[in-house]
Amino acid sequence: MALNYIWIALFTIGVIVGVVKLVFLQDYDALPEMMDSTFKMSNTAFEMTLGLTGTLTLWMGILKIGEDSGLVDKLARFLSPVLTKLFPEIPKNHPALGSIFMNISANMLGLDNAATPVGLKAMQELQSINEKKDTASNSMIMFLVLNTSGLTIIPVSIMAYRSKFGAADPADVFIPLLLTTMCSTLVGLLTVSLYQRINLFQKNILIMLGTIAALVAGLFTAISGMESEQMQHFCRMLTACLILGTILLFIYSGVIKKLNVYNSFIEGAKGGFHVAVSLIPYCVAILAAVGVFRASGALQMVQDSLTACVEWFGLNSDFVGAVPVALMKPLNGAGARGMMLECFESFGPDSFVGHLASVLQGSTDTTFYILAIYFGSVGIKKYRYSVACGLMADAAGMVAAVFFSYFFFG
Repeated sequence: MALNYIWIALFTIGVIVGVVKLVFLQDYDALPEMMDSTFKMSNTAFEMTLGLTGTLTLWMGILKIGEDSGLVDKLARFLSPVLTKLFPEIPKNHPALGSIFMNISANMLGLDNAATPVGLKAMQELQSINEKKDTASNSMIMFLVLNTSGLTIIPVSIMAYRSKFGAADPADVFIPLLLTTMCSTLVGLLTVSLYQRINLFQKNILIMLGTIAALVAGLFTAISGMESEQMQHFCRMLTACLILGTILLFIYSGVIKKLNVYNSFIEGAKGGFHVAVSLIPYCVAILAAVGVFRASGALQMVQDSLTACVEWFGLNSDFVGAVPVALMKPLNGAGARGMMLECFESFGPDSFVGHLASVLQGSTDTTFYILAIYFGSVGIKKYRYSVACGLMADAAGMVAAVFFSYFFFG
């Protein structure tokens, strides 16, 4: 329901601003530009969704091999002592636990293309045990908020963009970004746990959080003495090894079980196209509304008002230049990325705004896009408190991004 109101508000505010510009400023291009933006963003949504088809087909095929070989079940059994505490509704050793773990792991490593299909698979498995098929279950909400909080250990894509724009040290955002995304994830986890009355002070959960902290510390120790170019090369190699290693692990799990892995892959891959097509309406809805809001100039007005407000209180308003990234991030990842690149172009990647834009881009994931895609893929219409929890994680990530950027680069 919250997404419904936000969707209506984006269109309404955008049109009102456009009409005001037409009537009072005689800006005769305002409404045509907004109209063009709806078509452009709708086409972008269609192309972007179809662009997922290949990746969805590949990973759904690989996952089918894992299911047939029993590897997913083994993952679920191995992880059940921890995940069953966070997802108490999921039966012990259910394959959804394995898919959830793989999705979270892919997000932590910045493997967006691998994370989406695995996440959609997890949602399908969660829907299979959901008693109210049109309403998000507690497990779905916990899973979605952990996704939208966007915990990322290796921000490969952001470092690559910074390098392309000539940053002196493309990897200098690594530490503040890592601290920021950990804050957003912790707030998201705490918020959902409060709603669902989950006690986080349990042995298995504390061990999991300690293990993640140890892995982060170990990775930081490993790359701390590297030059920026060497660090990027290391991260790309680590990413490639993890993806290819995962594919081989699933294939040979089938070989060991004497499966016809090719037929298993084809059987699973057939669902990739159908899933991609089912996502098109949800992508078009979100991106068309965002396009109107942005083209109307409403987003720029919010930025200008915020600058005036901050300066009225006598505070440093340097961070306002990167606010469009923060405002766009929950709505549309591509739009937020475009805002980040605009900050690089206008202020430079090594400026305070350039650094802050980089940290904001990696602080959380695209909340409304993920909610629309993941819930839409299984026909969920009632989101309950998932939007509120996702936005709480977003807000925590934005505040932490500003704080750590001032601390490291201010």
